Amino acid sequence: MTDLSGANWRKSTRSGGNGGDCVEVADNLPGIVAVRDSKDATGPALTFAAPTWSAFLAAVRRGGLAD
Repeated sequence: MTDLSGANWRKSTRSGGNGGDCVEVADNLPGIVAVRDSKDATGPALTFAAPTWSAFLAAVRRGGLAD
């Protein structure tokens, strides 16, 4: 299990209009990015290798994950 005790969690600046139901991301950990549900801060988190997370974001930005 990955130690996330040093994670600096943040929400998207675009998450304000939905009542706070969103994900939080911690990208300050060496080599990984962690993602969790903002409503369950003590619950589980998903972790991704930093290059995998970067590839995901790039696909989102270019619309590669649209229906």
